[in-house]
Amino acid sequence: MTERWYRRRGRGGAVVAAAGLVAGGCLGATGCSGAGGAAGVADGAAGTGDARGGEAVRLVRGAADALREAGSSKARTSMEMATGGTRVTIRGEGVYDYRRQRGRLTVLLPQDPAGTSEHRPITELLAPGALFMKHRGAGVPDDKWVRVETATLSDGNLVTGGATDPFAAAEVLRGARTVAYVGRTAVAGTAVRHYRGTADLVVAAEAEGASAGSRGALAAAARGFATARVPFDVYLDDAGRIRKVRHRFSFVNGRQAEAVAVASTTLLYDFGAPADVRLPAARDIFAGRIAED
Repeated sequence: MTERWYRRRGRGGAVVAAAGLVAGGCLGATGCSGAGGAAGVADGAAGTGDARGGEAVRLVRGAADALREAGSSKARTSMEMATGGTRVTIRGEGVYDYRRQRGRLTVLLPQDPAGTSEHRPITELLAPGALFMKHRGAGVPDDKWVRVETATLSDGNLVTGGATDPFAAAEVLRGARTVAYVGRTAVAGTAVRHYRGTADLVVAAEAEGASAGSRGALAAAARGFATARVPFDVYLDDAGRIRKVRHRFSFVNGRQAEAVAVASTTLLYDFGAPADVRLPAARDIFAGRIAED
């Protein structure tokens, strides 16, 4: 079942939207550059007295546990790509319950050259092993949800929905192999420590403490991406919680020979905010065929 964010030509014949949203596959024909605007961050110079080496690896790997201890938060996401010479950014905003591993995001697709939306916002519900989408078009009634098993996606839903599941983003860091301390800085007014490194999706999927809901998805991503190694920048507060994380995924989408890059940025804030996420009843899930274009 596949839906594409349709290729459409605006003034001057430029391709204005060409990212693919795939309910049984992945974002297509994409490349990426830049951090994407969840929050502005000024990198600080490396200081003294902060965790380095093995201690830095331990702190980064433990970020998912710190989020679970925090309970919940609000989240903003940004996924940046470039295709056909045009850069597009997909943004999301919502809440996440880290203990139940449930989240709700409103995902905004790119605008056309006139500044109007090409697609109504998509509501996404995130749950262990599943992604639910509403208002995704492709012949799906407005009052119905589409359910996708994340372990069946070749990217484990790290990019498919146009937003990375915030807890999955943290669990990727369980596979951190190399971590360097960059320095102190601030994210949205909160003091943080900036770490940069590379995570291995295979290690993340097999890590002690990895949640059952994430293991299958991370293992699928390790097989489906061009490489299982994921460069990252993460900003941790004094409680070890992620305030911002940026991953750079290398992806082969099946429609072009060379791997392309997708940069996903997640900003977490307002910890403890209410996050009551209720999943759709079986009668509200679309059982028909999704149209292809």
